[in-house]
Amino acid sequence: MNTIAVLGSANMDLVVRQARLPRPGETMFGASFTTVPGGKGLNQAVAAARLGADVTFLGAVGADAYGTQLRALLATEGIRSTELATADAPTGTAHISVVDSGENSIVVVSGANATVTTLSVEQRAIVADSAFLVMQCELPVSVLVEGIRVARAAGVFTVLTPAPVVSLPAGFLSSVDLVVPNQIEAAALTGESDPVRAAEVLSAGQTWAIVTLGSEGSVVAFDGEALGLAPARPVTAVDTTAAGDTFVGALVARLAVDSGRGTAVTPDQMIEAVRYATVASSIAVTRAGATTSMPVSAEVAAILT
Repeated sequence: MNTIAVLGSANMDLVVRQARLPRPGETMFGASFTTVPGGKGLNQAVAAARLGADVTFLGAVGADAYGTQLRALLATEGIRSTELATADAPTGTAHISVVDSGENSIVVVSGANATVTTLSVEQRAIVADSAFLVMQCELPVSVLVEGIRVARAAGVFTVLTPAPVVSLPAGFLSSVDLVVPNQIEAAALTGESDPVRAAEVLSAGQTWAIVTLGSEGSVVAFDGEALGLAPARPVTAVDTTAAGDTFVGALVARLAVDSGRGTAVTPDQMIEAVRYATVASSIAVTRAGATTSMPVSAEVAAILT
């Protein structure tokens, strides 16, 4: 198994379930409130680890109760966190509203995540020694740029979830080996409303691009050419909060089994990884919460077989 380094955010998710979103100025009752470990980075790390991947997590939490809980979760999931910094700032939080249809809206308060502006010597060594580097855009752009630079110099396969959409340096996306936006993010990054065309634009220059389309599946493209639409697995969604992060974590976990460090990912390997990730994310959306909804490898295998 190739090692996966996840450089990303760690938040405590504060989740309210409600019938619908309130109108501006309206006060309404919610059905329930829960706190669930989350953050796109931590979510992707947990998704990959649950599916058998060897994962190291890099980022920061605060010296508070939420930070203690997130560290405990990483330990429970078998994720190495020796270089998870303790920041002089509160642990990040995500304020999530989940409506009865299963759709959600999220407001993130970065907290400790905003302090991760550069990599330490130890963190750079971990990135360089890994086979895969997985990142999102909930950390400052400066550390993402540094992560890509260290990874490329060491021949590490890089994966970016460009969420939330932020201003990135020219040429940054084309320096990533695999970019995985959803349809809205892909349109914002490319100006293309057609997800197939958006995937082709994002994949230009020997880059893999997978644009996720929710219940419609995902578009897979490489080097400016769409390879096809991967269908979704039909399920009744309860909570889509962790769908995208489960997809990415499962995708990289599968690639870590099938592709060797420093070797090119083949179309067959990517298509198989997308199939695996599609099943994993379809399981996650049938359960409430982020990390609480993510499947283990036996559950995915049972469906694939």
